[in-house]
Amino acid sequence: MTIHAPGGTRPALARCVSLDPAKFAASHWGCAPLLSHTGPFTDLLSADAVDELLSRRGLRTPFLRVAQQGKVLPTARFTGAGGAGAEVADQVIDEEVMRLYAGGATLVLQGLHRIWPPLIDFARELGAELNRPLQVNAYLTPPGSQGFNTHYDTHDVFVLQVDGVKRWRIHEPVLTDPLERQAWGGRSEEVAATAQGTPAMEVVLAPGDALYLPRGWLHSAEAQEHRSLHLTIGVRALTRYAFVEELLTMASADARLRGTLPFGLDVTDPAAVEPELTETVEALRDWLARADPADVADRLARRDWPAARPAPLSPLAQLDFADGLTTSSLVAARGGLRWRLTDDGPEKIVLRLVGRTLRFPAACAAALRLVLDGEPTRVGDLPLDSDEDRLVLTRRLLREAVLTPA
Repeated sequence: MTIHAPGGTRPALARCVSLDPAKFAASHWGCAPLLSHTGPFTDLLSADAVDELLSRRGLRTPFLRVAQQGKVLPTARFTGAGGAGAEVADQVIDEEVMRLYAGGATLVLQGLHRIWPPLIDFARELGAELNRPLQVNAYLTPPGSQGFNTHYDTHDVFVLQVDGVKRWRIHEPVLTDPLERQAWGGRSEEVAATAQGTPAMEVVLAPGDALYLPRGWLHSAEAQEHRSLHLTIGVRALTRYAFVEELLTMASADARLRGTLPFGLDVTDPAAVEPELTETVEALRDWLARADPADVADRLARRDWPAARPAPLSPLAQLDFADGLTTSSLVAARGGLRWRLTDDGPEKIVLRLVGRTLRFPAACAAALRLVLDGEPTRVGDLPLDSDEDRLVLTRRLLREAVLTPA
């Protein structure tokens, strides 16, 4: 079995932290903030780019949030119909956004890893280096304003200061390593009380500065005398609790754990519950000792991979290229593609992708492994019996969006 998730060298990470990746991983990843100067970042986003997104790209919710005095404003305050023929009721209205921003509201451009080309590419590269799904938002804050109260995130964050200056106050966690279901709102009083104390770290981010915050660290940020524009890159955590969740789901295969509890069991009586709990724990322990790492890995992949998209492709150009394919054409695996190649008996080989499965004759195995390794490959060099077989296989992979023109 061959499993592939993108990785390799880490030039994108070098734009987020100033330390060597190994030192960053050992001393900061998941445990401690880090301040770096790695910019500038105006090639990723700029004030002009924000203007274009707000006025010329037909932006819709939820790609824009507007916050003021710690509260997210209703989308009806800044969205409306898209005009004649659009039949879209939630497009951003640029003049309304301008009024709200001029009145002190913070603009949050969400999901920029899906809609802004420089960040689509950067997010894909960084996600591949970290081998984690991630998201990119931008925060545009008016002078002297603060969009959100002190809070924590349930994912790690890289903050890249693009324009202006912003003061950050950072406190240690009230809950270490919170899960996604453990958002800060459930601990708002504890968060507010901790925020009144002395910060663990207080920094002013200027253009080109980068800040890493592990999940759970409390933070608030306030623009200074000029507007502030920064990017936040949220990195979804993979936790041991994810292993627990998958193992418990898999445990339904064990007949002892599926067994019915005794007739008439009084679940309010600890003495009656105790022997059943003991037997259940023993059954679970026995089952866990037999858990197959390959099965767990398979479930984690199915859960994790859909959160990260491969590189964009151009549908029309892709189909034209497939139609005009020759043995001299160069192809390569689509950037950021997650795939797994497994045998399916002596006659078939299976290519598993996010949400779909492709089957091929076993004779295609060597050609598939060659063309999926990421390096550009000439169609005529695929190890198959004939040029016709090479063209048929390559066209199918192009039309299935597995390969792209190199």
